[in-house]
Amino acid sequence: MNRATYIASLFTGAPQHENFSRLAEFIPASTMTAAPVAHAFDEGPRIELPGSFVHDGAPRDTEAFLDETDTMALLVLRDGAVRFEQYSAFGGRDVRWASMSVAKSFISALVGIAVAEGAIGSIEQPVTAYVPELASSAYDGVRIKDILQMSSGAGWNEDYSDPESDIIRFSKVSAEGGAMSDFIPTLGRATTPGTVCHYNSMDTQVLGMLLRAATGRTIADYMQEKLWHPLGMESPGHWLLDSTGMEMAYACLNATARDYAKIGELYRLGGYWHGRQLVPAEWVRASITPDAPHLMPGVPDPLFGYGYQWWVIDGDEGEYAAIGVYNQFVYVNPARGMTIVKLSANRNYGATNDESSYREHETIALFRAVCDATA
Repeated sequence: MNRATYIASLFTGAPQHENFSRLAEFIPASTMTAAPVAHAFDEGPRIELPGSFVHDGAPRDTEAFLDETDTMALLVLRDGAVRFEQYSAFGGRDVRWASMSVAKSFISALVGIAVAEGAIGSIEQPVTAYVPELASSAYDGVRIKDILQMSSGAGWNEDYSDPESDIIRFSKVSAEGGAMSDFIPTLGRATTPGTVCHYNSMDTQVLGMLLRAATGRTIADYMQEKLWHPLGMESPGHWLLDSTGMEMAYACLNATARDYAKIGELYRLGGYWHGRQLVPAEWVRASITPDAPHLMPGVPDPLFGYGYQWWVIDGDEGEYAAIGVYNQFVYVNPARGMTIVKLSANRNYGATNDESSYREHETIALFRAVCDATA
């Protein structure tokens, strides 16, 4: 396997369960070392998964769903204790799995830390105050806040089933090892910034450029100090890199299920972790609270609204999630004290541009059934 062959295989129906745990073997990557003092979750009484759950008014078999979506890891925590943990053949407690867009929520946390430390003055500022090379692009003068909320106004098509879409066009740049920063200026302005929530992975890549410019450090270096080590990550983590050494911030973190769970737990606890406020509590609240009509659940998606690089789920229990393609999830239900991680290789993902292959709404239905079953 090489980089170009792997990327060409995405969204084609080709099995990916042998690839997502070893991307750093054939794509350049930076490494965040395991924390000097690891945090191991407490172990609680093991629960049994519900045998079935209801989605769209119909019963679904739990094991069949997990199998159909090529689930490699399922980890359930309640009040910080592991209640269920299951791995398939290509998963494992020590296996680092591709985050896909779950990485976006880590980037958001880092932006919040950079704001708190004064490296970024305000998210009301235009991103071009820090990344002037984006002047004359679709991001010229766009507020950092609008980029955080996927409301930059930049034109973008993230239809994985369309061979001419921007995401597929962009993947070809990745396959060739090109620079992310060279692709972003090719996007045009489609809507007025701050008025339409339109999912755009390049918005997150711009946030990555912002972090590097504002802090003067690589994303991996900054994250190791500010999140990875303070959270007590048990295993090393990887960020995949482009040809210039820039992290592919929009999707390319690699970590274990237990270490992914820690970002969910950190946010469930309001940014506070074992005696330290790692992410400001107000940033956490803002990140999971849509604050404008175009961000509300039911507007960008029938089930989801949007915060600062977190999906906010319609309902009365305050649920939110970091979600990546091929069915990667870090789901949080604060009312139940629950964090659930699902790492997957759903080979059918993106075959259609709708829920029939994405199965993300169906996954939330399963998670809610698991919450109901966890006493």
